[in-house]
Amino acid sequence: MATRLRTVPMNFTALPQADVPQGRNGKHKEIVSKILSDLDQMQEGIALKVPLAQLAESKEKVRSALSRATRKNGRNVATASDDTFLYVWNETPGDGQRT
Repeated sequence: MATRLRTVPMNFTALPQADVPQGRNGKHKEIVSKILSDLDQMQEGIALKVPLAQLAESKEKVRSALSRATRKNGRNVATASDDTFLYVWNETPGDGQRT
């Protein structure tokens, strides 16, 4: 007498591993990429003035994402803000503040 294997339905969709995205694109990637691109083109002593109204998330979350990205790339940037803008600039070594 042959025994039948009972199959249990899968809970999730399966796909080939080659089709799995490699790398993480966080929600702040676009704004952080734009800020870093602009910082690459700026002279020393100049700050970016990013309108808070253009941020999809809070300035604190964008600052955190920017801090993670700059630490990962070994860059030094500083930030400040007021009620309307987030200011970001390249920091030269020895300036003190770092995001």
